[in-house]
Amino acid sequence: MKKQYVSLLVILLAASGFLFSCGNTMNKNAGALEFDSIQVNETAHLFGDTAKPGCNITINFAYASKSSDEKLKDSLNTYFLSACFGDKYMTMTPEEAVKAYKETYIQDYLKDLEPMYAKDEAEKEDSASISAWYSYYKGVEGHVQYYKKHLLVYRIDYNEFTGGAHGIYMSTFLNMDLRTLSPIRLDDIFVGEYQETLTDLLWNQLMADNKATTRQEVEEMGYTSTGDLEPTENFYLSEKGITFYYNIYEIAPYVMGPVEITLPYEIMSHLLSDDTMVLNEVRKEN
Repeated sequence: MKKQYVSLLVILLAASGFLFSCGNTMNKNAGALEFDSIQVNETAHLFGDTAKPGCNITINFAYASKSSDEKLKDSLNTYFLSACFGDKYMTMTPEEAVKAYKETYIQDYLKDLEPMYAKDEAEKEDSASISAWYSYYKGVEGHVQYYKKHLLVYRIDYNEFTGGAHGIYMSTFLNMDLRTLSPIRLDDIFVGEYQETLTDLLWNQLMADNKATTRQEVEEMGYTSTGDLEPTENFYLSEKGITFYYNIYEIAPYVMGPVEITLPYEIMSHLLSDDTMVLNEVRKEN
């Protein structure tokens, strides 16, 4: 999962470079944004035969449709497209990107699986026994989770099944500072050598959430059995505080699902930067 966050960060940096190259300047207002969405739900079967396994793709992509600032609208959509679909889609319109992403997924499925399925079908008498391994699905949903003043939080949910015991799902978050039109990262929020102290706060909150008094108790529940608990760049800002989001397998097994740890601003006040204006705004709303 951490590799996926690194990939997302690279994509966002690429988008940032693209926006800068296009002469985008800093915005001092939120732009009175309005949003719309594009939905897709399409199934394609191997060899065009509905009796055979197939793939299903669903997309629900929210994008900025109107704004008092056209550059702000277009720039945000570039980030949304990059985060949801990848950097090669970021220069397309939302409609073009959704269509191209859907078609690529279906084409790749048919190209990769039709030869394998034909071979398995020829070698096995019971085709039903192999059908489940060839029934794929993918879902992508991007929506605006929070939008107030100069902060916009965009959430991307993925789920995918490619055969096997179960599918995989994950959520990532994009916290946008609408003044600078750039993603907000931990180093923008915290000052000094904050990592160790922030890790202790995360442990304390995780223990409190699970009514435990020691780290060992939490570990015996299954937490940190698949990875260390440490600050993650996969977080989102809200009026309640900062929520650190750990997808399945990052710090706990699949059966425990994703883990969310919300730290209220007041317990982090000694670590927070006073220079991040968008953070100051959202804290005042609390």
